[in-house]
Amino acid sequence: MDRKTIHDVEVRNKRVLVRADLNVPLADGRVADGTRIRAAIPTLEYLLARSAVVILCSHLGRPGGKCVPGLSLRLVAPELERALGRRVNFVEDCFGETARGAAQCLQSGELLLLENTRFHDGEKQNDPQMARGLADLADVFVNDAFGSAHRVHASTVGVAEQLPAVAGLLLEKELEYLGLALHRPARPFVAILGGAKISDKIGVIERLLERADSVLIGGGMANTFMRAQGIEMADSLVEESAVDMASMLLQQAGDKLVLPVEVVIADSFEADAAFRSIPSGAGVPTGWRILDIGPATVQQFSSLVCTAGLVFWNGPMGVFEFPPFALGTNGLARLVAEGSATSIVGGGDSVAAVRQSGLADEITHISTGGGASLEFLQGKVLPGVAALDLAH
Repeated sequence: MDRKTIHDVEVRNKRVLVRADLNVPLADGRVADGTRIRAAIPTLEYLLARSAVVILCSHLGRPGGKCVPGLSLRLVAPELERALGRRVNFVEDCFGETARGAAQCLQSGELLLLENTRFHDGEKQNDPQMARGLADLADVFVNDAFGSAHRVHASTVGVAEQLPAVAGLLLEKELEYLGLALHRPARPFVAILGGAKISDKIGVIERLLERADSVLIGGGMANTFMRAQGIEMADSLVEESAVDMASMLLQQAGDKLVLPVEVVIADSFEADAAFRSIPSGAGVPTGWRILDIGPATVQQFSSLVCTAGLVFWNGPMGVFEFPPFALGTNGLARLVAEGSATSIVGGGDSVAAVRQSGLADEITHISTGGGASLEFLQGKVLPGVAALDLAH
């Protein structure tokens, strides 16, 4: 379906409620990573340049329906001001009399940041009263929060039932690039999956085995697959409840599913642990655990990544937070960045890993939604997107 975007509605002198994803990590009361803030800027600039009154809402963290000062969007406002290059007004609620009064005081070309939507229980319950309260603030609703598009919340779904609702520039871009992987991938299509758990990604593994030409597995996930092959894992992270599923996937996938040929093991889960590389089939010695893929595995993956037409990557290859065990992830990032393929990095820790490697600018598209991107690739309907398709 051809859903409407901000290009399809008149916004001049209109009050526009924008649902962005400003769920950024904080450290000591400051934004630690402004990736999601920067991703929201094109839509905000588009609207402000056309003299819209912009009312911006988002959640931040998991306050549990309570006001938690350490999760106030007031903490995000300074970084948003720097990224936008203009003043950001802030109000200490997201709907009701206080928010409505602040919104009515705005002039064309001004922006108001609302307080954390999750300070209210009604957000996660998709409460109609909260949705109406948000809708009362504006004439048009723009959903630009791909990272929350898989949630049925008042600020993503409920409000879209109350106002003319369209997609923002970021949401449109996310659906375009992830749609390439799901519906019309350039060949060869290589998917790379890492992270800790198979159970979190069974659906996407199955779908990618159908769509991709090769699925490369690293991180803790690979340990569970190797346990399913009968390889000794010692103290490595293994998802025991998923071993049978891993075995079934190995049987179904054949040569399409590619596991590491070499791993890096350590004698403790510490940044300064003793470590060495071993062939993955040799088994892990007692008291040791796998913390990264080895150089031979990076080389193994290289032959597939460097000839790919499309690469989708979700999840780090090891404990990249510890420098000695970041080499596999960084090596893979370099392969993806330097290759000629269209490259998509699918949210979460893989984004942090790519940014840590210093190669983020070389990636074609970095998704702002980890969970949302995986659900989309499984072919699931994203409620926040479906609400736009049904909007009046």
